[in-house]
Amino acid sequence: MNGPTLRIRRVGIDTWRENVAYLHRDCPVVRAAGFQALAKVTVQANGQTIAAVLNVVDDEHIVQTCDLGLSEEAFARLQVAEGHAAHIEHAEPPPSIAALHRKIAGERLSRDDFFAVMRDVAAARYSKIELAAFVVATNQFELDRDEVLHLTEAMIGVGRRIDWQREVGRGPVVDKHCIGGIPGNRTSMLVVPIVTAHGMWCPKTSSRAITSPAGTADTMEMLADVELPLERLQQIVRRTRGCLAWGGTADLSPADDILISVERPLAIDSPGQMVASILSKKIAAGSTHLVLDIPVGPSAKVRSMPEAQRLKKLFEYVAARLGLQLDAVITDGRQPVGRGIGPVLEARDVMRVLNNDPDAPHDLRQKALRLAGRVIEFDPDVRGGDGYRIARDILESGRALAQMNAIIGAQGRRTPPQPGALVFEVPAPKAGVVVAVDNLRLARIARLTGAPQVAGAGADLFVRLGDTVREGQPLYRLHARFEADLDFARRMALQDSAVAIGSPGELPAEFVGGRDLS
Repeated sequence: MNGPTLRIRRVGIDTWRENVAYLHRDCPVVRAAGFQALAKVTVQANGQTIAAVLNVVDDEHIVQTCDLGLSEEAFARLQVAEGHAAHIEHAEPPPSIAALHRKIAGERLSRDDFFAVMRDVAAARYSKIELAAFVVATNQFELDRDEVLHLTEAMIGVGRRIDWQREVGRGPVVDKHCIGGIPGNRTSMLVVPIVTAHGMWCPKTSSRAITSPAGTADTMEMLADVELPLERLQQIVRRTRGCLAWGGTADLSPADDILISVERPLAIDSPGQMVASILSKKIAAGSTHLVLDIPVGPSAKVRSMPEAQRLKKLFEYVAARLGLQLDAVITDGRQPVGRGIGPVLEARDVMRVLNNDPDAPHDLRQKALRLAGRVIEFDPDVRGGDGYRIARDILESGRALAQMNAIIGAQGRRTPPQPGALVFEVPAPKAGVVVAVDNLRLARIARLTGAPQVAGAGADLFVRLGDTVREGQPLYRLHARFEADLDFARRMALQDSAVAIGSPGELPAEFVGGRDLS
């Protein structure tokens, strides 16, 4: 690579999964090469090369005239010391850009196309604008089932993959996952200690929240380290048979983690992307058997039973062709599960269930036991129908709590922060019966408190469907750390609390309280 030599400066800006380079407007390179803001560039230093998006700045406090500033992501990827010499030049378009343009035009992509796109995504050759175009195009022009299969294969193919065969032999490597969209639904943090206490292997890797106030990784992070390099993750699983980790640092399906960074602000979670994201992570983590929770309800991700059945069939089609045994369970998603909404509050609920605390949320306990039972029935030595009883016995005996403590200790125990000290209790606008809970709106209100980024933020739910309330009775309590966050959440909650109050006759005709619908 030719061109003027510049000195690398670590700018200290978190651009979240995007390489960004910074040049001063008066830099000779900017003028000579005709660089403009948002141009795609290639940076080379000490034999390392990265693609980046260029930002042009006017403030020498950020970047001096002959310096090349790098965002945190770009600096980490380039892996050279600050002050090292570097060269910069215009970048060639990513090899897969033609495939991206065809998908934007609504065309069907081939297996080779998806592999090319995912290679470029994983190598950070796509800008956030191009990533957003891909995410929107695959949402606008719904992927057919073979495209979803090819996208899943490509996501697996560009990352690392764990093989547990030497440790497990021919036994199942299990996992449980939910498609999301239901606040407080932290069943995975109960299923993993239960099934690993039974003796099964369950290397659980999870994503952070995309559109919700907390994901499994966000909640587990209140109790233990979740950013585990692949080698350490493997050591932990060999020691405890399980883990509850964030998949990003393990480099499992890295292209998916980059796409999620765009899906989150766009609040897009299309069926094809969802299937590819979930199954690629499970297969990359070495799972051979998966129980999948598909909640259905008026304000869940899946709104109707026909839609749930279509999604279930798509999951089953892709899983079968990739050699993953799948048990998809359609569950009631008409209201949150548990009481806490937000990482600290959800972690509290999980630990209360594990401790067999009388104040533990009954619905969270029961749903986790049902799902754990389905996972345990993957054990060839367990008769069908016995899984729930085995799971219940493991929980009630304290073995699940001991196993959770072993996993937390292996990952690196943390002391959970306290719930946010700034609180506001949202009152019932009138007396009556709780006839509906809007999961989506309640999640938005909880996110406005700062969850999941702000430790301790979220909402504590006091009522369930069918409960009788009086006027002014608290429906839930908001927790925040900052006044501005609490004010935003309070105003939205007072406009519409997300909890509908009516008469008993307005209750859903078949409220099943979280039991399996499949």
